[in-house]
Amino acid sequence: MRTARIVVLGIALAAGGLAFMLSGRTPAPVKVVQPASETVDILVAKSDIDVGRSIGSDNLAWQPWPVKAAGPLFVKRSARPNAIDELKGSVARGSFIAGEPIREQKLVKASGSGFMSAILPAGMRAVSTEISPESGAGGFILPNDYVDVILTHQSDDRYTSETVLRNIRVLAIDQTIQEKDGQKVVVGRTATLELSPSQAETLVLSRRRGGLSLALRSLADARPAGAVVEEEVERKGGNINVVRFGVTSVQSVR
Repeated sequence: MRTARIVVLGIALAAGGLAFMLSGRTPAPVKVVQPASETVDILVAKSDIDVGRSIGSDNLAWQPWPVKAAGPLFVKRSARPNAIDELKGSVARGSFIAGEPIREQKLVKASGSGFMSAILPAGMRAVSTEISPESGAGGFILPNDYVDVILTHQSDDRYTSETVLRNIRVLAIDQTIQEKDGQKVVVGRTATLELSPSQAETLVLSRRRGGLSLALRSLADARPAGAVVEEEVERKGGNINVVRFGVTSVQSVR
């Protein structure tokens, strides 16, 4: 009888020890294998590219990109394996940062022409006008800002001012076509504006009539190129001054 109790007690102690050992053992970590995402090689800027810069083969590179994130405007190696050679010599109409996908809409073939004619949109003209710190918003107007052009002239022994052009894009201040290297202010003597042919005529005529000043517009109401242009109508006496596409025309009221 005593022997049976000793055997039962021994079995209980062995079972308890085994349970203790199993409870303290750390389970082996489970490795989760992530499925490999599909990628496609797209053309990107190898280094920063400024507006107006001629692109060489050392500025471009192929880079793997997730297939789901590759937009339709990206240049894919599978579709155009010789794209680097094809785009070499193009001029940047917009800036690129290193690693940014190349889009051909921001490039143009200069074909030996100057960079300004290359970056100028179709149908538009680049016209320069003299400015000073006083007439150029104290030097705080930068390339790609939008401005109003104000004419001040003398009439009947008194000076009057009127806005002759509205929401005009500034292409360059002197030889600077883009803000760079932390530049905050460009104080220049010449501003180059992006104008339609009729706006160019208005600017040239206004220069003969008096002095011109540039009024910097807020980013909140600046209108990028290609946006819908609203008419601004102002009544003066028996006439209506209609400002359409930045050009003022006078219509008689009968």
